[in-house]
Amino acid sequence: MTKRYYLTTPIYYVNGKPHIGHAYTSILCDTFARYHRMLGDEVFFLTGTDEHGIKVQKVATAEGMEPKAFVDGIVPKFRELWSLLGIRYEHFIRTTDDYHKTGVQKVLGDLERKGDIYRAAYHGWYCTPCESFWTELQLKEGKCPDCGRDVERLEEENYFFKLSSYQQFLIDHIRANPDFIQPDYRRNEILGFLRQPLEDLCITRPKTRLTWGIEYPGSPDHVVYVWFDALLNYLTGIGFGTDDARFRKFWPADCHMVGKDILRQHAVYWPIMLRAMGVELPKRVYAHGWWKIGGAKMSKSLGNIVDPVEIVTKYGTDAFRYFLMREVTLGLDGTYSEDLLLERYTSDLANDLGNLWHRTASMIEKYFEGKVPQVAPEVWQTKLMRDTLALWRGVTDDVLRYDPREALAKIWSVVTEANQFVEEKKPWSLAKDPAKHGELADVLYALAECVAHIGILIGPFMPATSERILSRLKVATAGRVSDEAGFGEPMTVPGTPIEKGAPLFPRLDEKTA
Repeated sequence: MTKRYYLTTPIYYVNGKPHIGHAYTSILCDTFARYHRMLGDEVFFLTGTDEHGIKVQKVATAEGMEPKAFVDGIVPKFRELWSLLGIRYEHFIRTTDDYHKTGVQKVLGDLERKGDIYRAAYHGWYCTPCESFWTELQLKEGKCPDCGRDVERLEEENYFFKLSSYQQFLIDHIRANPDFIQPDYRRNEILGFLRQPLEDLCITRPKTRLTWGIEYPGSPDHVVYVWFDALLNYLTGIGFGTDDARFRKFWPADCHMVGKDILRQHAVYWPIMLRAMGVELPKRVYAHGWWKIGGAKMSKSLGNIVDPVEIVTKYGTDAFRYFLMREVTLGLDGTYSEDLLLERYTSDLANDLGNLWHRTASMIEKYFEGKVPQVAPEVWQTKLMRDTLALWRGVTDDVLRYDPREALAKIWSVVTEANQFVEEKKPWSLAKDPAKHGELADVLYALAECVAHIGILIGPFMPATSERILSRLKVATAGRVSDEAGFGEPMTVPGTPIEKGAPLFPRLDEKTA
């Protein structure tokens, strides 16, 4: 039976163009989606844009534009970047889509009729950058506890969602489902937050203060709080209210991948919203860390934003994807610097994988007229081949545990072993002795098979490089290896002419020449 796999990025806020943080989340999800497709699963990968709220309204006003016109100009930048980065999603949702707005209003009406939403006056503190209300006790030194910026005193009438009614349910659910919030230290963080009584959530803003949002059903004076609106995309984006068959097929989500700064919304607000709606909770919320420069989080205000387009233009898409997934353990913060990227590019990609391919193809070209050599069956018993074939289980286990860094480390351990194999066997010396022609064939065939298997496994991580390797080796099984048994089969066909092609990872002076 075909397994189904549904994962999501957060929908990205469109008050500015996309940056490395957006790219990281989407590359992670694309990698997991591609791997599950390789396993034969039916995948639905959802991404999109979060387009309402005071921050968008303010930026649009500052630029002399209507909010809709402003977001219509920003959204294509996300789509273009995802295309550049090789992000292959099933659906791109915009919270300005009519079907989403209809779905949000229906949920609100249902919850109000159920008694989980009520109208009341509010007196408290408001953080505009976070678009969040806080009580006096929640403030830290008089400032927003999340971002540390100034708050303003507000008194207004709004609609509230009864978070407090479901606090014990959420605590029990988290304790009973250890994988629900990952990594474990984020789970403990949320349980710590839940030790204090939950305040009911203010889910509207008066139109006197904010006009850019979904109108609250039954009240022309209010628009919906951007987070209540945005979280529901995970349902409306797969057919909730419009395509019940697709919704039933894919829900609950297997994984919501989010940044650690929005974990509370996904691990507290969202599961309680679903519980109140009578909808099953997602299986996992995974919070990744931030990318920092010089110890500081990237931010537009600090002017230290890294533009992914510039990086890809210089180093290539796959080098960027590899660096982000290899440099940091998922969940922890990472340090970005171009020096670190250059080091990975030169060492891991050009000198290790790139050199392995170049040596293998060059020697097949030189000693066997560019054709995969005929070999003895014993070649499959070499340590290199055994270690290569063992990669499937180890890498798959790592990916299913959401550990792309360890998965890539395992692959590169075999890349290193294959380069050492060349040095040990010295094919150039074997070629000088006609009596050792069979041994030479075995060595080069083993190398070709090793590279082909690596080419299969790096497909989800580095799709363009994988395609170059497999097409040059004329590997006909590309895209059809879905299990360990298939991976254990020969990939190359003796007698097949290969193409050495240009370097997989050329020196940067060659790339820019």
